[in-house]
Amino acid sequence: MDSSVFTSVAAFGLVLLFLGTGTWIFAGLLLVSVTGLHFILDFPLDRIGAIAKGVMWRSASTWELSAIPIFIMAGEIIYRTDISERLFRGLAPNVDWLPGRLLHTNILGCTLFAAVSGSSTATTATVGKITINELLKRKYNENLAIGSLAGAGSLGLMIPPSIVMIVYGVLAEVSIAKLFAAGVIPGLMLSGMYTIFIAVRCVMRPDFTPESERLRKFTWGDRARGFVDLSPVLILILLVLGSIYTGLATPSEAAAIGLAASMIIAFLLRQMNWKVFVDSLIGAVRLSCMVCSILVAAAFLSSAMGYLHVPQDTARFIGYLELSPYMLIVVLSILYLILGCFLDGISMTVMTLPIALPLIMDAGFDPLWFGIYLVVMVELAAITPPIGFNLFVLQGLTGYPIGRVAYAAFPFFIIMLIATAIITAYPEIATWLPNVLMGKPQ
Repeated sequence: MDSSVFTSVAAFGLVLLFLGTGTWIFAGLLLVSVTGLHFILDFPLDRIGAIAKGVMWRSASTWELSAIPIFIMAGEIIYRTDISERLFRGLAPNVDWLPGRLLHTNILGCTLFAAVSGSSTATTATVGKITINELLKRKYNENLAIGSLAGAGSLGLMIPPSIVMIVYGVLAEVSIAKLFAAGVIPGLMLSGMYTIFIAVRCVMRPDFTPESERLRKFTWGDRARGFVDLSPVLILILLVLGSIYTGLATPSEAAAIGLAASMIIAFLLRQMNWKVFVDSLIGAVRLSCMVCSILVAAAFLSSAMGYLHVPQDTARFIGYLELSPYMLIVVLSILYLILGCFLDGISMTVMTLPIALPLIMDAGFDPLWFGIYLVVMVELAAITPPIGFNLFVLQGLTGYPIGRVAYAAFPFFIIMLIATAIITAYPEIATWLPNVLMGKPQ
């Protein structure tokens, strides 16, 4: 094997080794960087320190990253209110005409909450803490109740605002506002595919919906009151996404608007107090520090890989294989599915981007489209055992073993794969809206 290819494989192997031994992700990335520069390139430690200081400071001081803790804080506040209960009450009378009835509250609830959250885990936990108990108590089919929440919860990454999109936009130097716009149609398409699947399954198996629920009728007054219950979430969506797409605010400014609005709504609902504020702040600080520490460590790793010529050598090696553009996507998809078994979405993104993005651009794919493709891969990781975060959330909500939860989520895993194929075959699904709203790149 060529020594340059060996270096690339060794660097990737070190990443898996450190992370596989339970090392903290940011520490593992730093160890790989230092090991590669010191032992392979024989850089002295003081030079490595100077490189790390410059790279990590530049990555940490990027203005766009300020949106991450703000969006997380807004989600933490909403999580501690009864908005998820209001979502269920508001959606229940408006989905009674669909086969499967209340099962669709998982899909639509996650779709709406995703537009104010930015986190898959937060979406799954917030919507699930009400819907799962109600659906299981009313004797809906357990697999569809659990699996639909696992799949729909991942929409927190696709439908803007999305933390993963912000991370990708910063690292790939792609407009975050355009990424947010690019995620709208694929997110709604995926939500629609879930809805159709549930409806078809419940038409084929009417017993999946309890008879008492099939006989229950809602009035137009119930539906109108339902929209009143939905109003807090709808207002937040309008403020956050509306301010971005009208050009009135950047994503970071829109995050601040969303945080202010979530606090005002919590006050108006009489659910904002000192404990809620402090708990939300602590939760936001913890998650933000985790995300940002991984990002700065990944920036150093990316720089180290550049010194080691890993991206260039890997690209040259894959070039020797003479893969067609679509075969390249297949190979990358297999890689991401494997990584998804062991890593969280942000780690997958920051570890692979220095290598994957140049390959994608050389193959003629739009980096804006690739951001959406990558989000779907991260969504798949969220419901892939053994460490899919959404599976652990659902295990906590239901008490079922992780294998049982993964089995229920499997049909929605397949739907995501189908959606990936559709988005790859028709990239305009992702690129049309941002080009219309913000213009095509020159």
